[in-house]
Amino acid sequence: MKRNIVIAVVTAAALVGGGTATALAVSGDDDRGASVARAEARAGDDDGRDDDRDDRNEDRDDRDDRGEDRSDDRGDDRDERAVSGDVTAAEALAAALKHTPGTAVAAELDDGAWEVDVLGGDDGRHSVRVDPGSGKVLGASADDEDDAREVRAALKGSSVTAGEAARAAAGKGVVTSVELDDDDRGWEAETRASGGGERDWRVDLGSGKVTADRGDSDDD
Repeated sequence: MKRNIVIAVVTAAALVGGGTATALAVSGDDDRGASVARAEARAGDDDGRDDDRDDRNEDRDDRDDRGEDRSDDRGDDRDERAVSGDVTAAEALAAALKHTPGTAVAAELDDGAWEVDVLGGDDGRHSVRVDPGSGKVLGASADDEDDAREVRAALKGSSVTAGEAARAAAGKGVVTSVELDDDDRGWEAETRASGGGERDWRVDLGSGKVTADRGDSDDD
């Protein structure tokens, strides 16, 4: 019905002003075409914005992944620097015992610092952190381990301390950990060679003799 009215108006206008009426009719078609074009353009813009948002989200995910990788790399770098630092496992043990007197039962290079476990005179266990570059004690905290009786039983009659075991194992490489194995009655030490290879050793509690751990295929 509306189309008939438009045609009637156009026809009437044609009788009066010919070309003008034609222009109006064409103009009406152009308006409808322009509306469609504008709608399509808006849809295209929305798609473009969605694509841009997806790209930005992917970029953020990539940055997050790179950040995690860098964090892991920094952790590895800290341990590498600590291994090549000035403070050895034996020296870290000595520094920890000076700060917290007792019996050292373990030392491990953990997250860029030496972590030394000390069994106190009150049978309480303490964890002491030592800077591998300066030998300064970074802090100490109580440990909730309750194996003091087993540890003292394993050390009964022994003559080799954790520090002496660390010094003995240092002849095999850079010591990164030493701990008491109270089941097999001996010190376990881990060393890292200059090329990055790691090996496990056992240090006798009585003689201080260093032998390859049973888990290693090579015997020394």
